[in-house]
Amino acid sequence: MPRLVLFNKPMNVLSQFTDARSPSPRATLSDFIDRPGVYPAGRLDRDSEGLMLLTDDGRLQARISDPKHKMEKTYLAQVEGAPDEADLEPLRRGLTLKDGPTKPARARLIEPPDLWERDPPVRFRKSVPDAWIEIAIREGRNRQVRRMTAAIGLPTLRLVRWRIGDWTLDGLAPGDWREIDA
Repeated sequence: MPRLVLFNKPMNVLSQFTDARSPSPRATLSDFIDRPGVYPAGRLDRDSEGLMLLTDDGRLQARISDPKHKMEKTYLAQVEGAPDEADLEPLRRGLTLKDGPTKPARARLIEPPDLWERDPPVRFRKSVPDAWIEIAIREGRNRQVRRMTAAIGLPTLRLVRWRIGDWTLDGLAPGDWREIDA
């Protein structure tokens, strides 16, 4: 039976097990997960938080991370600005980034989610409003969600991946992980 690890990656942690080439080592998965033989199924930027899946099964890893399988990934994005539904239409239609057009995303405004405090906290500016958007994509380009929100004039302040396929962060605090049946 393949092993599957759900991990809530904190901010400023690399989505790899080593950082040997860096002159000043940074936090990696090995600082949190002691499960030999499991490898990340996809990546999450150092400045993003949330769900990462790790497995010891190459087929499962490909099914999770390869865009041709179109596994949906859902993100909660705190953005700078006060968008309305019309502002989200370009995300829903798909928009063109420097590396080409994106596929249409599911996007909706949400109430601020009940999340853990981030370390360091998001900079609060009294004169600049912010809002939360739930965005679901079936691609996985480098910094895609951040680039998509920036392209519509809503820079991302905080990004949390909440769901990959049917797996969610429910019950996992930052830095925590659990192994489940794949």
